Amino acid sequence: MLATHAPPSLINPLQLFRSHSLFSRAISPFSATRSLFVRTVASMAGVNSSPDHVVGTWYSVPELRLRNHRFVVPLDYSLEPRSSPKISVFAREVVAVGKEDQLLPYLLFLQGGPGFECPRPTEASGWIHKACEEFRLILMDQRGTGLSTPLTPSSMSQFKSAEDLVGYLKHFRADNIVNDAEFMRVRLVPDAGPWTILGQSYGGFCAVTYLSFAPQGLRQVLLTGGTPPIGNGCTADTVYRVCSEQIILQNEKYYKRYPQDIEIVREVVNYLAASEGGGVLLPSGGILTPRGLQTLGLSCLGTSAGFERLHYMFEGVWDPVLVPGAPKQISYYFLNAFERSIAFDTNPLYALLHESIYCQGASSSWSAHRIRSEDEGKFDAIKAAKEGRPVPFMGEMIFPWMFDEIHALTKFKDAAHILAEKQDWPPLYDTNMLNNNKVPVAAAVYYDDLFVNFKIAMETASQIAGIRLWITNEYMHSGLRDGGGKVFEHLMGMLNGKKPLF
Repeated sequence: MLATHAPPSLINPLQLFRSHSLFSRAISPFSATRSLFVRTVASMAGVNSSPDHVVGTWYSVPELRLRNHRFVVPLDYSLEPRSSPKISVFAREVVAVGKEDQLLPYLLFLQGGPGFECPRPTEASGWIHKACEEFRLILMDQRGTGLSTPLTPSSMSQFKSAEDLVGYLKHFRADNIVNDAEFMRVRLVPDAGPWTILGQSYGGFCAVTYLSFAPQGLRQVLLTGGTPPIGNGCTADTVYRVCSEQIILQNEKYYKRYPQDIEIVREVVNYLAASEGGGVLLPSGGILTPRGLQTLGLSCLGTSAGFERLHYMFEGVWDPVLVPGAPKQISYYFLNAFERSIAFDTNPLYALLHESIYCQGASSSWSAHRIRSEDEGKFDAIKAAKEGRPVPFMGEMIFPWMFDEIHALTKFKDAAHILAEKQDWPPLYDTNMLNNNKVPVAAAVYYDDLFVNFKIAMETASQIAGIRLWITNEYMHSGLRDGGGKVFEHLMGMLNGKKPLF
């Protein structure tokens, strides 16, 4: 598969954590030098910088104190430390004002994605404010995002071939995000002790990988809309099939709330279909087509205020006619809002690696594209408009044609096809470890979640021993953000005995 590299070998993450990397000896239960190494690492924890850990100075936003950490980590943990190329991983430490020197338990936040950086606090609010009442919060930019050797359209253009890029990108999944977290933990937490982790959405997927292969590093686990499918092979087909029902339901809800948009969206689809080339040019140089328009559902159908954002976009979809006889055209306002909504120019990893997050020893083979083609009539925008039906928006799906129509992705089309056919993805979950889990786990499962299907979440929860579930339809997938501190407080209460068992 790789033209300039030897074929990648299958690496079991459990073996990965028992490899010869600098930090893994501290966490391997089979290492004869574990105790000595942990004591050595413990002396490095706290605030002191070292060659592989640079600590910044404290600074402030309202009611919070923050400082930056930069870690130099291996790109490939399966290699000897000196053999692997290095990347930088950035993390921001956050505490309430006056608690900088207090001995607080650590909480690691794992962001949703894949391919998105952690939030940037501007004040003490929401769940971050609530977490900092008790914890020393660590906001880690997962490798390839934010300030962690970011993989952007410009930086990835340095690779000379699609094969070279794929050889690099294969190291940016949940297994290595967990490796990075463990690398950080033994350098941050006093005595290299365990910490609590909070995984939102894809961050919850990473948290379950953590439970599978490094539970000794965990004190507690909180999952918010992030309970993944854990079956062998590629589970993407299952995900997309079961999610179609929820996608249809969310479309029905949207058009019921804003029935005036039915005709507006149909009109836009017909306009795009009749345009030269089957669409109109976007400000970035890409093209907006009827099927591209449907991808607005990705950011607007499954979050609390998404319906409103989508409606307001379509309110301004047409330019006014200022000169009699001027042709009708889609407004720059709408085209710009569309591109900001999909955000692939700033977060291309999401598109490139999205389906791979479901793969263990099997390829995705463009799963969403195949599953959609099984019932194309139901989701075909042009057909729906011609038949007078509401045009459906799509959910969380990445399609191969996006790498033709979205300007920021076009140069990565070949790499995307290689990734879609890659079969030798290493395991992300260990069902046996999860069946025998001893780490306290609490999960918020959102009944109407568009991104992490309720049925799949419940199936996975049945495989995690001791997990406590909070099933609710009060929040959508973005409940952690939308609920202020309520979701975080509820899950902590479940683990700390403040919520009844039944």
